[in-house]
Amino acid sequence: MDRTAPFTIHEDDCEFEGWADSETRQARWRTLISGDRTPTDSLTVGVAELESGESRAFCLHRHAQAEVYYVLSGEGIVTISGTDHLVRPGTVVFMPGGAEHGARNTGTELLRLLYVFPASSLSEIEYKFPTS
Repeated sequence: MDRTAPFTIHEDDCEFEGWADSETRQARWRTLISGDRTPTDSLTVGVAELESGESRAFCLHRHAQAEVYYVLSGEGIVTISGTDHLVRPGTVVFMPGGAEHGARNTGTELLRLLYVFPASSLSEIEYKFPTS
């Protein structure tokens, strides 16, 4: 039974989410497309936001799925497998599945990243963080 259907959604209609460990994982995001919330499959899409300042980083993590970021606003650094990449509006970043990656805002305005996973829902993404 196919439950996918065309639809539209505005990000303001989605609640902010984030990790419980606010000391080390400071990003917040809105999930826009996820099969457990929308009539979709195959892709999960959302918008992550990072305030300026080093303490407001999206800490290093990995997951089995590949991921794409598209920078909507702000400036920052995305680290992939130990290499830093400067990003600004219009930058597309591809992270292969299993690659350790994270982001931080190096500018003065909000860093907003559109993210896309080839997964039917966000609940399929198992985040793994380096142990301290």
